[in-house]
Amino acid sequence: MGESDTPMCVRCGSQRDQDSDPAVLLAWSTERTTRGTRWLCPDCARAHVRGIEGKLPDEYW
Repeated sequence: MGESDTPMCVRCGSQRDQDSDPAVLLAWSTERTTRGTRWLCPDCARAHVRGIEGKLPDEYW
């Protein structure tokens, strides 16, 4: 990812703001697959934590 690329949540589309609270920045979740790196914002990660931990395909979330 280049310097100008801002991570965006794949579920809701919100962007990771580098100027926000460091605790919020750490709450973002990433997944690296053959399709590339996918990001989840803290709210979407919290809403889908059981599916993530159970390694369910994201279409079941």
